Amino acid sequence: MLLKDKISIVTGAAVGIGAGVAELFAQHGAKVFLVDIDGPGCEAAAERIRSSGGSAVALQADVSNREQVKASVDHVLASAGRIDVLVNNAGIYPRQDFLSLTEAEWDQMQNINLKSIFHWCQLVLPAMIARRSGKIVNMSSVTVFKGTERLSHYVSTKAGMIGLSRSIAREVGAHNVHINCITPGAIKTEGEAVVHTDPRVLADLQAAQCLDRRLLPPDVAGPCLFLASALSDGMTGQTLNVDGGLVMH
Repeated sequence: MLLKDKISIVTGAAVGIGAGVAELFAQHGAKVFLVDIDGPGCEAAAERIRSSGGSAVALQADVSNREQVKASVDHVLASAGRIDVLVNNAGIYPRQDFLSLTEAEWDQMQNINLKSIFHWCQLVLPAMIARRSGKIVNMSSVTVFKGTERLSHYVSTKAGMIGLSRSIAREVGAHNVHINCITPGAIKTEGEAVVHTDPRVLADLQAAQCLDRRLLPPDVAGPCLFLASALSDGMTGQTLNVDGGLVMH
């Protein structure tokens, strides 16, 4: 029970990594607030947690909309009184050649993947600072180290997330608030199935790893639990790479 009675927010929690993180947090005693733009999907994920004996509340919000983010934060504070853990996991990753990338596509990616981190951290941190306690985990990507083609707009947001996390960590460390990142590799999720329809691509991804198997959401949820718990109290401003041995740095 590494997160017993901890109030946790997980964004992008309807499916995939976010749902896996929320489930593991609840298993370890956290009261989890799941946030997703997909309201019904988010509620279904929360119900699965509740049916297994965990504590979960679903909140529908567009993470790129500051007013909706603020409403979610206000709801959690009003109902729970504090926020102990924030996991910024929500994001999109449509592929596009750089030379064909439109300004609208660029802006959408920046708003959802990176600007949302600005919104959530800025709105959650005052409550954490006031209590001199808090853990924030930002979900970046192994593509930052690979420079993956046709994902320039995506990779820029995930690299920006690491830089932003490091800078904020410098500012709030004295208040006992920790901010770290995870860079997942190719994780088998519902979203990946939409992006990668060619089985040969998935086979190549697996072959490039040291571990000869597809990684699943629980493979990322475990390290996320570590960063959200007291086990990582000596860490801030760091990045954990979880990619099955695809990239070593």
